[in-house]
Amino acid sequence: MKTKQLTQNKVNTYVMLIPWIIIFLVFWLYPIIYTAVISFTEYKTLTNSVEFIGLDNYKNMFNDKIFWKALKNTLFFTVGTVPFTITIALLLASILNEKFIRFKNFFRASFFLPAVTSLVVISLIFMNLYAKDGYINIILQTLGLPTSELGWLLDTKTSLLSIMVMDIWSSCGYYMVIFLAAMQAVPNSLYDVAKLAGAPRVYTLRKITIPIIKPTIVFVIILNTIKSFQVFMEIYIMTKGGPLHSTTTLVYMVFTNAFEKTDALGYAAAIAYFLFFILIAISIFQLKFVTNKKNKVAFKKK
Repeated sequence: MKTKQLTQNKVNTYVMLIPWIIIFLVFWLYPIIYTAVISFTEYKTLTNSVEFIGLDNYKNMFNDKIFWKALKNTLFFTVGTVPFTITIALLLASILNEKFIRFKNFFRASFFLPAVTSLVVISLIFMNLYAKDGYINIILQTLGLPTSELGWLLDTKTSLLSIMVMDIWSSCGYYMVIFLAAMQAVPNSLYDVAKLAGAPRVYTLRKITIPIIKPTIVFVIILNTIKSFQVFMEIYIMTKGGPLHSTTTLVYMVFTNAFEKTDALGYAAAIAYFLFFILIAISIFQLKFVTNKKNKVAFKKK
């Protein structure tokens, strides 16, 4: 009787999993395998002809100056946004987690608002702010500070930095909410002991809060890194990869080769797979590097 019941439970489990398995096979596994196959071919979309060319797409990728420029821009964007975004989000969450802060719900909603606002809308707003006659130049000119003569998005020296600033502003509120949820799960007794010991708030944050929410920090770092490597919408709306490829990223390069050219779909697939393996390697490295120390809570009586 028990064996029959166990068998029935297994059958029911597999039946319930069938919709998810179908979705996984059709919308996940099949595109991944198909993209891998396409990366070894020259696919001409107009004639729908496919020619196997082996590793030529990967060879062309490593010999492409635009590819190296896009890789450099992507790395610079990631390194320049992730630390600032995580730090600001962590500090905001720490401040808004304090009991003495008034109107906490208002500030939490205000900081989170950009996360639920369309990125297209945000990009269009910042395009106006960064314009030659935009508010940023007007404010800087009023204060007697240097301005951008061409506009912040039309200058090769400031275009990518301008998009990075916008990305940090629009992202930190989302990660703040994640940190805030993790902080509220920290036992209040630990903070009470630290308060009795006379520990300052900075010391409490560094020795209690951060070690306990370390798994959440690791998760956010990996999530933000993947997001930064896949930056696309801001580039597409604001600069189209210009000026002079100063804002071209790997994902934008995949898009232009796949959808704006008629014979480079295989090349775009090769770049996409290169990015895929980079993200896997970085995620594994971050997971091992950030979690290699045990969480410790220490107090010092002053």
